[in-house]
Amino acid sequence: MTIKQTLTEQRVPVKIWTDDVDERSKQQLSNIASLPFIHHHVAAMPDVHLGKGATIGSVIATHKAIIPAAVGVDIGCGMLACQLSLTANDIDEKLLQKVFHQISRDIPVGRNQHKDDRALVNAAKPFESQLTTMTQKHPGLLKSFGRFTNWINQMGTLGGGNHFIEICLDENNQVWVMLHSGSRGIGNGLADYFIELARKDMERLMVNLPDRDLAYFSEGTEYFADYVEGVHWAQEYAFQNRQSMLDLILAGMRRLLPEFTVLNEVVNCHHNYVAIEHHYGEDVYVTRKGAIRAREGDLGIIPGSMGARSYIVRGKGNPESFTSCAHGAGRRMSRTAAKEKFSQDDLKKQTEGVICRKDKAVIDEIPGAYKDIDTVMANQADLIEILHTLKQVVCVKG
Repeated sequence: MTIKQTLTEQRVPVKIWTDDVDERSKQQLSNIASLPFIHHHVAAMPDVHLGKGATIGSVIATHKAIIPAAVGVDIGCGMLACQLSLTANDIDEKLLQKVFHQISRDIPVGRNQHKDDRALVNAAKPFESQLTTMTQKHPGLLKSFGRFTNWINQMGTLGGGNHFIEICLDENNQVWVMLHSGSRGIGNGLADYFIELARKDMERLMVNLPDRDLAYFSEGTEYFADYVEGVHWAQEYAFQNRQSMLDLILAGMRRLLPEFTVLNEVVNCHHNYVAIEHHYGEDVYVTRKGAIRAREGDLGIIPGSMGARSYIVRGKGNPESFTSCAHGAGRRMSRTAAKEKFSQDDLKKQTEGVICRKDKAVIDEIPGAYKDIDTVMANQADLIEILHTLKQVVCVKG
């Protein structure tokens, strides 16, 4: 048992897998646990930290209701990783520099997207019909999408912030590709639209909430089914977005490196999403906001920061975490605080040996801004077992 703290002042308890949690995050967790539709308890993973409304690193099981802001604005954000037949003997720094630049050319990052002549139309097209139906029913979605209405060109793009693509070596010097991304601007616009509708519902129904970002839809209300449809659309889009990026990355690597194959299965898992699951005797909606599913046998990916180790894991199916585990190291400080505390020289030192951007624009992603990944892993030994330990040699940031 590695539960470090239990909060009991609210309607249901909050079980926390770390001692390293600030008071504001505890208050957010208590706010969630006070809601009338929370099932059994709230679980907080060892990477837990302050979020918008709902705490990042929380697992929230609900009866007949969903909190859109708890699912978050990057619906379906998650990780993908695969092991290659290449080893450290097949690559050197010169080749890795070429791989870094090839990936940077092939994968648009930040707010960029593929130009029309490079758009991944075949991968995006299956999502078009359902999206058209949703926007016809909700014309306001088009305004919420803003500049991302050309969503087909977003397929196979990275995004910004803490999203990344890495080439890694495992404990046996085997090469891995690992990446972190979600549903891009189209998912963000969809989330913003329904979060605002939920807030208006709460005002109309005069529901008193501890935080307006905990506005929710109940089953049977006007927008509940539409939100469920939209969130599942964005989750599937995010899943395919990661697979499409992998296809582009592998194609680029094949132009530069010795012949190779993909070994074993590709691990592709969400860590910002909602799903119907069975826990403590009931079917409930489980929202994982910065957490991955870790049923017995589930494969998952837990990244560190851009200079730290990452882990491929297998779930143990612990019911107290709603069969979940941490999604990463978790931020120790805000982006603003990181920029104030660290310098470009600090960034260079902390990412030594990694081919990556080392300019001022990515100081907010410096490893020192994150919790220690080894401590996070130690605190969840009852949730997962480690299969592989990865260390990046190339990192392309959003």
